Amino acid sequence: MKVTTVLHNLGQSLWLDNITRDLLDRGTLKRYIDGLSVTGLTSNPTIFEQAIKNSTAYDADIREKLKQGRSEEQIFFELALADIVRAADLFRPIYDRTNGADGWVSLEVSPLLAHDTAATVAAAKDLFARANRPNVFIKIPGTREGLPAIEEAIFAGVPVNVTLLFSREQFLAAAGAFLRGIERRIVAGVKANVASVASVFISRWDAAVKDKAPAQLQNKLGIAAALRTYQANCELLASPPWHRIYSAGARPLRLLWASTGVKDLSASPVRYVKALAAPFTIDTMPEGTLKALAQDTELNCSIMAADGGDCEEVLAAFKAAGIDIDALAERLQDEGTKSFAKSWNSLMAVIASKREQDLKAA
Repeated sequence: MKVTTVLHNLGQSLWLDNITRDLLDRGTLKRYIDGLSVTGLTSNPTIFEQAIKNSTAYDADIREKLKQGRSEEQIFFELALADIVRAADLFRPIYDRTNGADGWVSLEVSPLLAHDTAATVAAAKDLFARANRPNVFIKIPGTREGLPAIEEAIFAGVPVNVTLLFSREQFLAAAGAFLRGIERRIVAGVKANVASVASVFISRWDAAVKDKAPAQLQNKLGIAAALRTYQANCELLASPPWHRIYSAGARPLRLLWASTGVKDLSASPVRYVKALAAPFTIDTMPEGTLKALAQDTELNCSIMAADGGDCEEVLAAFKAAGIDIDALAERLQDEGTKSFAKSWNSLMAVIASKREQDLKAA
């Protein structure tokens, strides 16, 4: 039995952290669904930047939309929504079969809005309405300004993928925003079953301390931070406030492991995937990691410990090595926000370059 199937049977959802028009046109995504138990998909500005920059599949559409006077941002979201809708339709049977627990795709609001609450809420509502598919998550970063936007979006009935979370504390803040949005829906007398996932990034922890941590601690910080967050999640889902909203028809918030591609070439490409095996979680992985996992012959790992395992001892060792975990989490979230904004600006420049090419050709 394939390792991907074993993880799926365990109760963990395997999602692809990639989308391109070529993946859709060539039937590759459908093959991943049928053959590798892929049950969802995530995207971000960097993924779309690479997709549009490195493929000619979008060129004709971009040029046509430029002729129609569209701005670069309008063009991007039209292109992205077209791809996202096609992917959502591929996953729709899974969404229907699991009663909405799985089968989702994600599209992010402009990262330039990361610190603008009102604009983020407006963009989230607009994108979800334009997608017109029930199985589309709108990604909102779990920044300070993003938290009230998450609450408002949930209250408005927009499914949210909370992105750019790194620590237990950031996760709990996002979970609190979700809970408040659901509680407001209950008070308003509307359905409480608005889905949400919380995306916790893994590999960026280890990349950040690669030159600072002792050899025996290499590639262990991301997993320890994940274990600490998983423990908090298990406690949260079993707590009275959450039981109360379940009784009103709310869905539990699902934990999603993001950034699970290993950046250290000396480590196993599936190190994070095997360390993060746990039921009722999602692992969204780059295409290369998915392929590496598919080639593996056995799972050979333990299920994540609901009590956090040895995470506190590992985190204490990093602290003893002079690494401030809380400060690093804040820095990583800030850097992640800036990185996506940089990719966004590069993406807009790629689209604008098509206009310049047309002008020169004319």
